[in-house]
Amino acid sequence: MVSKTDDIPASVPSCNPADLADEAGDGAQDGKETSKTRLKESCGCGHSADKAMVNGDGAQEHTEEAELKQDGNGEVDGGEESNEQEVIVIQDTGFTVKIQAPGTEPFDLQVSPQEMVQEIHQVLMDREDTCHRTCFSLQLDGNVLDNFAELKSIEGLQEASLLKVVEEPYTVREARIHVRHIRDLLKSLDPSDAYNGVDCNSLSFLSIFTDGDLGDSGKRKKKGSELEQIDCTPPEHILPSSKDRPLVPLQPQNKDWKPMQCLKVLTMSGWNPPPGNRKMHGDLMYLYIVTVEERHVSVTASTRGFYLNQSTTYNFNPKPANPSFLSHSLVELLSQISPAFKKNFTALQKKRVQRHPFERIATPFQVYSWTAPQVDHAMDCVRAEDAYTSRLGYEEHIPGQTRDWNEELQTTRELPRKNLPERLLRERAIFKVHSDFAAAATRGAMAVIDGNVMAINPGEETRMQMFIWNNIFFSLGFDVRDHYRELGGDAAAHAAPTNDLNGVRAYGAVDVEGLYTLGTVVVDYRGYRVTAQSIIPGILEREQEQSVIYGSIDFGKTVVSHSKYMELLEKTSRPLKVQRHNVLNEKNDKVELCSSVECKGIIGNDGRHYILDLLRTFPPDLNFLPVDGEELPPESQRLGFPRQHRHRLACLRQELIEAFVEHRYLLFMKMAALQLMQQKANKDTNKSETPAITETSETTTESNADTTQTQTTASDSPSEPNAEVSTDNSTSAASQATTEEEENSSKPASNGPLDPATTQNGECKSPLEGKELEEIIPGLAQAKELAETLVAEDGSGIDPKSREVVLNACKAVGSISNTSFDIRFNPDIFSPGVRFPEDSADDVQKQKQLLKDAAAFLVSCQIPSLVKDCLDHSALPMDGATLTEALHQRGINIRYLGTVLDFVDKTPAKSQLEHFYRIGISELITRCAKHIFKTYLQGVELSALSAAVSHFLNCFLSSFPDAVAHLPPDELVSRRKNRKRRNRVPGGGDNTAWASLTPSELWKNIASEALSYYHFTIQCDSVDQVVEKYNLQKSTLLREISIKTGIQILIKEYNFDSRHKPAFTEEDILNIFPVVKHVNPKASDAFHFFQSGQAKVQQGFLKEGCELINEALNLFNNVYGAMHVEICACLRLLARLNYIMGDHAEALSNQQKAVLMSERVLGIEHPNTIQEYMHLALYCFANGQLSTALKLLYRARYLMLLVCSEDHPEMALLDSNIGLVLHGVMEYDLSLRFLENALTINTKYHGPRSLKVALSHHLVARVYESKAEFRSALQHEKEGYTIYKNQMGEAHEKTKESSEYLKYLTQQAVALQRTMNEIYKNGSNASIMPLKFTAPSMASVLEQLNIINGIIFIPLSQKDLENLKAEVQRRQQLQEFGKIEDPSDDSPLELEDKIPID
Repeated sequence: MVSKTDDIPASVPSCNPADLADEAGDGAQDGKETSKTRLKESCGCGHSADKAMVNGDGAQEHTEEAELKQDGNGEVDGGEESNEQEVIVIQDTGFTVKIQAPGTEPFDLQVSPQEMVQEIHQVLMDREDTCHRTCFSLQLDGNVLDNFAELKSIEGLQEASLLKVVEEPYTVREARIHVRHIRDLLKSLDPSDAYNGVDCNSLSFLSIFTDGDLGDSGKRKKKGSELEQIDCTPPEHILPSSKDRPLVPLQPQNKDWKPMQCLKVLTMSGWNPPPGNRKMHGDLMYLYIVTVEERHVSVTASTRGFYLNQSTTYNFNPKPANPSFLSHSLVELLSQISPAFKKNFTALQKKRVQRHPFERIATPFQVYSWTAPQVDHAMDCVRAEDAYTSRLGYEEHIPGQTRDWNEELQTTRELPRKNLPERLLRERAIFKVHSDFAAAATRGAMAVIDGNVMAINPGEETRMQMFIWNNIFFSLGFDVRDHYRELGGDAAAHAAPTNDLNGVRAYGAVDVEGLYTLGTVVVDYRGYRVTAQSIIPGILEREQEQSVIYGSIDFGKTVVSHSKYMELLEKTSRPLKVQRHNVLNEKNDKVELCSSVECKGIIGNDGRHYILDLLRTFPPDLNFLPVDGEELPPESQRLGFPRQHRHRLACLRQELIEAFVEHRYLLFMKMAALQLMQQKANKDTNKSETPAITETSETTTESNADTTQTQTTASDSPSEPNAEVSTDNSTSAASQATTEEEENSSKPASNGPLDPATTQNGECKSPLEGKELEEIIPGLAQAKELAETLVAEDGSGIDPKSREVVLNACKAVGSISNTSFDIRFNPDIFSPGVRFPEDSADDVQKQKQLLKDAAAFLVSCQIPSLVKDCLDHSALPMDGATLTEALHQRGINIRYLGTVLDFVDKTPAKSQLEHFYRIGISELITRCAKHIFKTYLQGVELSALSAAVSHFLNCFLSSFPDAVAHLPPDELVSRRKNRKRRNRVPGGGDNTAWASLTPSELWKNIASEALSYYHFTIQCDSVDQVVEKYNLQKSTLLREISIKTGIQILIKEYNFDSRHKPAFTEEDILNIFPVVKHVNPKASDAFHFFQSGQAKVQQGFLKEGCELINEALNLFNNVYGAMHVEICACLRLLARLNYIMGDHAEALSNQQKAVLMSERVLGIEHPNTIQEYMHLALYCFANGQLSTALKLLYRARYLMLLVCSEDHPEMALLDSNIGLVLHGVMEYDLSLRFLENALTINTKYHGPRSLKVALSHHLVARVYESKAEFRSALQHEKEGYTIYKNQMGEAHEKTKESSEYLKYLTQQAVALQRTMNEIYKNGSNASIMPLKFTAPSMASVLEQLNIINGIIFIPLSQKDLENLKAEVQRRQQLQEFGKIEDPSDDSPLELEDKIPID
């Protein structure tokens, strides 16, 4: 909990919506990268072992956030007081109540005043001793408590009040809920729901490696020298250089999952529903049960509870049996009639309660597993009922029939948001409705494709049909009625829904009051793309032409506008960078718009202003849009742009727009400052000063750009500010710089070809020392003033000279205003069919130039900066998903993947990018295969689906040259009858064309797809050639294609390389899942707390940072519930802080939660999960749980091998960890295998002169020393010493340490040699000096582990702390001048962390 409220940046509350534009987060939706401070971030894995931190010699990259906010935000003053209260509100302390349930002892329960009574209900339904009750009320002094009341509003409820659990009479609904709940309890350890991807269940395997909870279980009881008995031998397939990649270990067998059978059958009886006369006796429904003892019984659920009746399978006799065992709960009844039930149910609940809650809580969005074992299909009444009632009746226990999704989505948006509690309530409601909507839309989309929903236009051909199910509207991604004919037909119709979703996401993030978007989910399933949308009230009753009062329904031929829409959209114009502009309608009249023409405004019957069809929210990407008579800038042309794309809807990503504007802003500040400095210099007679001023001007403005950022562009999510410009530190004489900038305004400073010498290890030391700092400060002050004046929007208060300066700078960077920096884009430029009035020709010309510049910026700045980040390992993609995310964070679309790979290929340091290149190639190949698979599947009928999928995988991955498809057997010959029916499922056809696909044909298609879509040449015509040439793994390709297409395969060992039989049979394909895209609503306040916490930690205020992060965790839980990727990042950072502050047990507990959550929310082999396993292993080791630490590291290595193979920089860190732990348990030979592998990989990816390599040499030397092989030890330590000497100089402590160690080794070697000589000379009667063989101490191993994982503990006195803070601030200022490069490699204590992907 936060106690020091004054540390929270005051700009968090009382933010207006525009400020929140991107903090609410969707601007960076895909990467979840929303912080402005993150200049050099790590990859999605949240990894960054080489980042410096408080250790005083690191660039404090993340610190500016809090300060910036305070310099740059006009609303700071008002914020302070409101903040005090807001934080306190959340901190009402909890209290304890006593609960008395029938038949149990009263027990204490800790509750908080915000909780609802309902939440106590949930707790009781989960507790071991009360879990079998569902139908009860809670009473305080005889008064029934309202389920939806907050505890603080209940009179008389206080510390130690006694709440009684009172059984209530059942209704049909309550009886159903009860049966469902009992079934859930019986299935609670059964993983089949997770494998089948239903009810938001997902897999987690951590507990298998930690043997249950990580309390004291893993600690070794020390009896003398018992430590050696840990079994440390890793499985064969994870040893370095093993080529075997088995699949089966991916899902280790959990002994708890062998279910204890409590009942054989529990199902609804065929006698349901009760006839009228029995209804009047209180019968609600009948159940049929077979116990483990083979006793068949029929049970009546009545208002009073459950009892046995006298019915049999064929005779209905509802009279109570004798004895009837009437019980209020079904469990009590069954425990009386079946001893086995009683015994097993108790045991099952014990086990269930012992599991970590995170293993059982539902995730917010469904996660699908691409592998599964063969699961027995057991009889299950609830599942059967769900399948056939489509669950609309009592879905989610909501009164009334179906949910009105649109009403729910829009009402939650309208909730008040003035203070923190209101915002939390609102964000929680928005998030909940969104995740429910995504789940319902996914179910509906599958039902549509599977043919279970009637079309609303059944007469049309199948691809034109539209559907409504559960108040959601579904349409297929085909070009219906030639709507997209001009834009690329079906290809455009396929791209439009995702563009539209990005638009919905962007407008949702800006969150303007009074402007509404539709709930939108895009589902890819069985080769079809389905768009699911909530329904605007009244839209189905009227023609589209009458409804649209803003925008155009025919791509700009007829256009209308509306003043209310203009007013609402004007508010989004700045955060989304959309320019107001005029277009001509069919009568050649001017119509003013503030969006693209396709964006339609419709006022629903509920009076709300909706906008839809947001597919052109962001401006077009000219690199993929050839336009006659338009020339692209040379940077684009050199790379062969513009290129023809499949459709004309290619647009720039929001992240790119942000980065481009940020970049232009820096240029603008630089130019203005330079000109002002020049004017000043001309006034000054003292010429000697001029050079100093010009020199500083270059750099000062850069820091300033950030200061004013918050006011000028209401955006907080450029993913890479500064990355491009900081290369530009060559200070030149002022006049020359100005002219250069004028010419360069369209050529952003790019790194040019990367110079490996400088970027290799990021070890270049800053040339700037304290002396120059004083000279810089005066310049800084001037630039600050300059910035303040420039930002005054009306330009008032600037003398004419300066105004002219601003005007010039504005012109040069393409600002739409002449008095301040303001870049916006006109999304209609280059849209076919849109015409602009004559008088805006200049504007249009300017806009065209801006678009060309943005396209050039993408290829000349963003792609090189991505490659540079990969070279210095601040971006470390491990698989397709993390690679995609790394591209998206920098605003690079996936269609540039070929260009990126070509760029890598031409980079001088290509060998250090091999991992990146390999992941890129496999991503490109699997994406091409996915495109082909999509059309391939559309021609397959349902009965042949598994045969078709296995045939495709054989052609794609199996070395068997003539894969032959198995046509389904003729068990279903009655095809003739079906011919008459016109309305088949989409793609119903009797189509067996898929069966003729051959491997060589498929690979030809993949190569041609790569060429036409990615403009990349793959010269291979079989899978084996590709694997050989690009060094890929078939298991990795299988994982990537399965995840991208939703295939689930049987987990077993596949023989891909057999030339005699295909790898897959149709029995190996278990399921095909939907791939779902949706909006992820954000917890904005929590996110601010998280960022401020990070910033505090970066500055070395660990305790305050820890408090803020804890507060963020609270708020995240408040909004998202218990499970979410962002909570995962929060827990990881907390664990790291706990560890550094010496609380190892707490670190272990938090990291355990982070691992479980990552497995559940991201997947068991997601790169993030691998990272989490590594962190957990470190904390286990520190807690003395050595065998657990090893198991976890082995698991991480297995997963990493499967996901990205051994050749990856991250593998070096993992192997160093494994090697060190093995060294600690004295397994020297094994340890060497891992450490020497780490040394090889580090040398390859960091260059032989890197400090990482020096450290690797040292670790290897230590093991050789323990083995008493001093010659080898000396050899390695010498290598390390040389590197330290060259990189750090003789005087550095690292160099000294190394030279000391060398001396020690030499003495040991000499002593050993003497002893040997003595033995040779005197034979057996030699007097042998005892040699010191050192088994490493745990402390020394842990110290090395901390160093390689980037953590260092500094015991500091108060004085040291003051110095450290001063040093940190000094460095920050230097950092702002962009003069500090990344610090040396292993300057440790890094805590920085980030919110990962989704």
